[in-house]
Amino acid sequence: MAFAVVCLYGLRNDIALVSLAPLARSWDLVALAALCSLLNYALRIARWHRYLLRLGHDLPLGFTSLTYIAGFAFTVSPGKVGEMARARYYSHLGISLSDVAGAFFLERLMDVIAMIVLASLIVTATPRYEFAMWSAGGITIVVLACLALLPWTSLSRKLAAETRLPRPLTRFIAGAAKALAAARSLLTPGVLLIGFALGLVAWGLEGLGLYALGSMLPAVHLAPATGVGIYAVAVLVGALSLLPGGLGSTETVMTALLATQGYALGDALLITILCRIVTLWLAVCIGWLAVFVLRQKWVPMVSSWP
Repeated sequence: MAFAVVCLYGLRNDIALVSLAPLARSWDLVALAALCSLLNYALRIARWHRYLLRLGHDLPLGFTSLTYIAGFAFTVSPGKVGEMARARYYSHLGISLSDVAGAFFLERLMDVIAMIVLASLIVTATPRYEFAMWSAGGITIVVLACLALLPWTSLSRKLAAETRLPRPLTRFIAGAAKALAAARSLLTPGVLLIGFALGLVAWGLEGLGLYALGSMLPAVHLAPATGVGIYAVAVLVGALSLLPGGLGSTETVMTALLATQGYALGDALLITILCRIVTLWLAVCIGWLAVFVLRQKWVPMVSSWP
């Protein structure tokens, strides 16, 4: 929250250019963009549930949905690693941290691949950001190769038995290797294809939300594919910046790309702020709501499960 305030303070001169008049007459488009985000969450929940099933954990869909959404409360973190906080709810059921981390790792990997594909929709119009896209693609290929080829299970056993290194360090590295072993068990054509397809549709919906927000200003024509591509490029750059939630970097890139489409700076900034409210900050808000619901209802119930 402090980082968000600093960003807003730095943009105070630009925010002075923002007119709320388009928002007052286009609340339905904001609602449509929010609906696109909610559909995004639903598709990602379905993918997460499938990953847990593949790892041998058949949990009620309601519980899985709430725990997944609860992770959004901590999504404003570098690489969204804060979403791993959802693992605390699974520990009551004896589900290992390595399984949750493995599913989370593959989920992030599929998201990056989906974003690269979506960003390619405007690759010819964004030469300035081609390096970021190629970098993300190269890193993904290397990670997939390492995940598929290295013997993570045996490495985990060897690291756990290592005595020459400090015990906390060996436990951490061995745990990471176990998580990668769990992720590797998900590397089957069917799981990968469905995970990628769900990610592609889910993030494409949020990109369409940006397109809907851009329609508030009919004087500028923003094609749906361009809106999706702009959103994907901005999110990719934000992820590579390793800033919490991509704050600052995502907004800067999104505003700049919208400006290249003919939007005035104030209008581009308004669309960007609204987009981040109905994507990032909407997720944070419902994430904390899910945390509250889990604390009041599900955690006592889960504790009594066999």
